[in-house]
Amino acid sequence: MRSLPPALVLLTALASAAIAAPPPGLDTKQIESATGATGAFDYKEGAFKVSLPRPDLGVTVAGVRLPPSMGAASWASFKRIGPNTVVMGDVIVGEDQVDHVMDAALNHGLNVTALHTHFLWASPQVLYMHVDGMGPEARIVQAMGAVFQASRAAGDPAPEVKLDLSHSMLDPARIDAVLRKKGDLQDGVYKIVWGRSTRMHGDAMGQTMGVNTWAAFAGSDDQAVVDGDFAMYEQELQSVLRALRGSRIHVTAIHQHMVSETPRVMFLHYWGVGPTQALAEGLRAALEQTTTVRGRDNVVPVSRSR
Repeated sequence: MRSLPPALVLLTALASAAIAAPPPGLDTKQIESATGATGAFDYKEGAFKVSLPRPDLGVTVAGVRLPPSMGAASWASFKRIGPNTVVMGDVIVGEDQVDHVMDAALNHGLNVTALHTHFLWASPQVLYMHVDGMGPEARIVQAMGAVFQASRAAGDPAPEVKLDLSHSMLDPARIDAVLRKKGDLQDGVYKIVWGRSTRMHGDAMGQTMGVNTWAAFAGSDDQAVVDGDFAMYEQELQSVLRALRGSRIHVTAIHQHMVSETPRVMFLHYWGVGPTQALAEGLRAALEQTTTVRGRDNVVPVSRSR
């Protein structure tokens, strides 16, 4: 068999090395070290993906033990784009870990883009938090490492409040004063709705069609609960998340309710516990991050008490 010319051998070796090496600037060893997860490089897509199996969560679905390959795992993929690195990931978290993992993502400059369940009949119940970000590689890698670290840490106990909502005694006037909008009191629950707008199927869709933000309060002025739904345009989501978490209001879901609407609307569900005044001020801070296609949402700024 004839041997290849030395020059061709050198070219072949160089080509093989180029294919085998990740693109300049993508430090795969640093990614693995920061995230505590092992990865593999996809040369076709130019992306490096790390996976973090979580068999320790002991998740069963309808009595079937869930292996990492069927969803009991977190992952993050990194890709170099120009001078920056992009990360996209999906992190499995227990209900008691949602706050910590979300705060880690937001505090390190990542976007939280979805929070939802993947299974029915899961025990323990787990959620999946989707994140993304773009920036200098070192910052993005460390941010994702902080998220993975938070997902492995112990969570908080469930916030328990002993309230008989059938005997709710809160003063709606205090909520009105903060939120600058009147609601309806029914069965001890005081509910306020703000309409938003988008277009779908060639026509306007608004509050009555489900494009709305709402808040429902119950309890007393000293100890109350609030839950509800924020309808936000895509560009508002991160600011609303930061405002709610800054007020220690729990975000329980982030997802879509529609498809093909313009502008695109995201929905966020939440739960809060505390004095009525503090809860209303937390929602106020989040409302001030929202706009409509015509301008402000008729939200008048108000000073927050400390």
